[in-house]
Amino acid sequence: MNDTTEPRSFIPVRIAVLTVSDSRILADDRSGDTLVERIARAGHLLADRAILRDEKAQIVAKLKDWVSDPGIDAVITTGGTGLTGRDVTVEAHEAVYEKTITGFATLFAMVSFKKIGTSAIQSRACAGVAHGTYLFALPGSTGACRDAWDEILEPQLDFRHRPCNFVEIMPRLEEHRRRK
Repeated sequence: MNDTTEPRSFIPVRIAVLTVSDSRILADDRSGDTLVERIARAGHLLADRAILRDEKAQIVAKLKDWVSDPGIDAVITTGGTGLTGRDVTVEAHEAVYEKTITGFATLFAMVSFKKIGTSAIQSRACAGVAHGTYLFALPGSTGACRDAWDEILEPQLDFRHRPCNFVEIMPRLEEHRRRK
């Protein structure tokens, strides 16, 4: 059993940010900027950043490229998690996941409900793991990105967070590939 009183040192996580939007460019990507600023403020490293249109094949290709990159530990996407016909980010994520982190959607809905009430039902935020890389799909609103980072991702991507966090199990995410 882990000693929860033993101090731990911070371990920076290498995070890629993808904005999914038919209308945004880097100059006006407020949600992406919010994530990038919070990633840096927390002491993590921005591994890459991109903006893609709401095209499932393009999103899947970028996610697969990033999860195969050993220099990326986590991917956060923003946008495309709603219910409209062009919202395909969730389907792209699901095409890449090896495992789904079902509790993320539940926790995000709880956080959102406190802020926007029953409108939280329209979000399909999700998370999973592929090739030892965490993938998180957040709504495109700046507020949703801020809430997801501040209340879920920042503590879970901090090795010092107790009683458990995503960082401490990162070395074990691909142990199934080492089995004989």
